[in-house]
Amino acid sequence: MAHSKALLVLENFIGGKFVPCSSYIDSYNPSTGDVYCRVPDSGKEEVEAAVKAAQAAFPLWSSKSPLERSQILNKLADLIEHDLEAFAQAESKDQGKTITFARTVDIPRAVYNFRFFASSILHHTTECTEMATMGCVHYTSRAPVGVAGLISPWNLPLYLLTWKIAPAIACGNTVVAKPSEMTSVTAWMMCRLLEKAGVPHGVVNVVFGTGAKAGEALVCHPDVPLISFTGSTLTAQRITEKSAPHCKRLSLELGGKNPAIIFDDADLTQCIPVTLRSSFANQVRSYVKKAQAEGARVLCGEGVDSLALPTGNQKGYFMLPTVITEVKDESCCMQEEIFGPVTCVVAFDTEEEVIKRANSVKYGLAATVWSSNVGRVHRVAQRLQSGLVWTNCWLVRDLNLPFGGMKASGVGREGAKDSYEFFTEVKTITIKH
Repeated sequence: MAHSKALLVLENFIGGKFVPCSSYIDSYNPSTGDVYCRVPDSGKEEVEAAVKAAQAAFPLWSSKSPLERSQILNKLADLIEHDLEAFAQAESKDQGKTITFARTVDIPRAVYNFRFFASSILHHTTECTEMATMGCVHYTSRAPVGVAGLISPWNLPLYLLTWKIAPAIACGNTVVAKPSEMTSVTAWMMCRLLEKAGVPHGVVNVVFGTGAKAGEALVCHPDVPLISFTGSTLTAQRITEKSAPHCKRLSLELGGKNPAIIFDDADLTQCIPVTLRSSFANQVRSYVKKAQAEGARVLCGEGVDSLALPTGNQKGYFMLPTVITEVKDESCCMQEEIFGPVTCVVAFDTEEEVIKRANSVKYGLAATVWSSNVGRVHRVAQRLQSGLVWTNCWLVRDLNLPFGGMKASGVGREGAKDSYEFFTEVKTITIKH
């Protein structure tokens, strides 16, 4: 940790050491609009050093038993949980989300990611078949792939970074991770705990910087055989293009335009509070103006109500929760992902109609359905083109099951079995006796 005046200055974590960078990016406190942190502006040189450190650490780490790796992951989970409040405060300040959400969702789920994969790695089985007439037995074995490149987004910084790191190292890989340059602080804080947790030097390397420099250098590196990315569909297209010459394995969790379908028999006392939280969880004014130009009506929020802020927060990135109605299905507000506290409310008449309209967007990440009719819930969930459908709830996860999107929302799935298969290489062995 280093300070320049009042600024926090982060450093890359390579080969078990914090390493300064020759250039830095300003990171802003979203509540004040002021620069409060400087993040390394890493490029090819830093990524090369991180990959070499990961390669050097791979033989020892991959040779450890699943139990040994499990114990280290559990220790890291304990250390993060011990400092939960400090992590939550940092996540709230760096990303702009409420301290309550960081304290009750982001950091606890980051802890649980390590604990879950520390357990699941102990319980995987392999396949075995017998061809008795030929005197042969076949079985499969799985081995770690090598150096995993992990790129995580700004909206759930530590939560989604650990969702990638935990299964990757549990399976015996070493990693080079690149968090979003806009929300890097909790990743840096996690690095400070790695040695105490017993993670050998070089197993986890974190290189900070932009996607255009650090991210692209990681994607294009010939010694990084797999990339796990969460972010925009546009960036994923570039990752696919750049990684194609190397035939890299890709897991891409991308954008979403997630419908919340509320039927007339829904329990409004449950669904309205949850839908409000899901709609306004992230912190985009241009979409509201476009919607108005297209003939939509803004019921409350942006352009309708005034926002009074304390003097110290007047340059901050605040926006009133905004509700828009009378929106056409082809409107950008109905078709594009809005990372802001904006929701569109539109009426529908029939089950068939709402399914067709919900499926009319290019994305297919998640959806919610609210109804007291069990048969309807199952029918609608089956027909929605979404990788995940919550019914009468939201954000409830069982990490044993697959997570990922359909259509433009991604390629591949993540979860206990899916992550294990992604982060390992399978081999079939035949023994004739």
